[in-house]
Amino acid sequence: MNRVVRRFRALPLRSRLALLVATAVAVAVAAAAVACWFVVRNVLVSSLDDALRDTNVPYDFVNSQVDSTGRCRHSVISGSDRPDLYKQTVQVVDQTGGSCIILGKQEIKLKESDTSVARREIDESFHDATAANGDEYRVFTYPLPGSSYAVSVARPLSEVQDTLSNLVLVLSAVAGVGVLGAGAAGLWVARTGLRPVDELTAAVEHVARTEDLNLRLPTDDDSDDEIARLSRSFNAMTSALASSRDLQQQLIADAGHELRTPLTSLRTNIELLARSDETGRAIPPDDRRALLASVKAQMTELASLIGDLQELSRPDAAQSGGKVQVVALHEIVGAALERARLRGPELTFDADLHPWYVRGEPAALERAIVNVLDNAVKFGPAGTAVEVGLKGGALTVRDHGPGIPADELPHVFDRFWRSPAARGLPGSGLGLSIVARTVRQAGGEVTLGPADGGGTVATVRLPGAGTPPPATP
Repeated sequence: MNRVVRRFRALPLRSRLALLVATAVAVAVAAAAVACWFVVRNVLVSSLDDALRDTNVPYDFVNSQVDSTGRCRHSVISGSDRPDLYKQTVQVVDQTGGSCIILGKQEIKLKESDTSVARREIDESFHDATAANGDEYRVFTYPLPGSSYAVSVARPLSEVQDTLSNLVLVLSAVAGVGVLGAGAAGLWVARTGLRPVDELTAAVEHVARTEDLNLRLPTDDDSDDEIARLSRSFNAMTSALASSRDLQQQLIADAGHELRTPLTSLRTNIELLARSDETGRAIPPDDRRALLASVKAQMTELASLIGDLQELSRPDAAQSGGKVQVVALHEIVGAALERARLRGPELTFDADLHPWYVRGEPAALERAIVNVLDNAVKFGPAGTAVEVGLKGGALTVRDHGPGIPADELPHVFDRFWRSPAARGLPGSGLGLSIVARTVRQAGGEVTLGPADGGGTVATVRLPGAGTPPPATP
């Protein structure tokens, strides 16, 4: 059985569909043929029974074949030479089980039910019997009124069996034609129905062979069947893969461009230090300290850039490696403020924080808020204030810097994008991209826009509640 299943599964899909259709039709035709055969047989047997019941055997003729005691005169008599169009046999049955043929050439073996009719124990009897020559007969026995015996009338079952044999031949021929037609129709339907699947298979093989993600399958927007949905899903998948590949290529290109500057500067400084040691020409102490400070700054910038790239290289559905949990956003903002104060000692930070609890990964949220504050520290003039507020799930960070032109606002969250005014400042252009990504993963949104009176205000909205959820037991 397992071998048959394995062979069936090894067949092409269209062959399996055609075979299943042919099998289903064969089973249905076979069931209908068997049912038809039994129905026709019952009708024919019932018709034969009615014909036997209507057979009229004259009383005088029957009476002449028995003696005064009611016994048959002979076991087999010459009366069997009478002409009979139906090849029927008529026997007289007495109450002792004796019988004699009064019409016909074949002796039919009687049964107990025939004697019971003669004894008036039952009204009549229908049964099948076998003649002396082996032929099958249908027998009807009934009591003859005014006498003490019964008459048994028998006709060959060949009247029924011949018709049934012809019916079997007809049904077999019809069933065979039906199964062959069903197989051909199933194969045609399978080929027609699976043509879109063949096209999809060819498209997938083409993509796998050429890595061409721009291939699109033709779709019917008005159709909503499985094939149309599969085609639309394939087009959406290849479009998403093409977009993802373009983003990866863009990320690699942008990362290479951003890494080139610090690496070139770092290489130049190191070569100067190495050349000084090789030639024995000492670099003045102040210049040497400046070179080492520059090397340290470039290495710090490279480490920060690599960390940002690692964060952005993760899929959107992946977290930063920490566990998502309910965290106090006001506490995270407070910790981020402490770090911002160290980075901008010349600035004043005015904070108004109200309790707010959200679900998220604490380290990722703190990094995003630090990036928002770093942006304010970077552009805030010395001696000005950075206003930080948290109320009702909305975190606002407002600086008093030069602001962002309206035509640059749509690009502030793009990777590696830096405004012309910020290109001379430290940074890689990935900070706000990380902010947007982290806030989106936490189910919130972030916006950046001009503030009243000058400067920029960043707004981060995160879903949550003003009170912590009850502790689970």
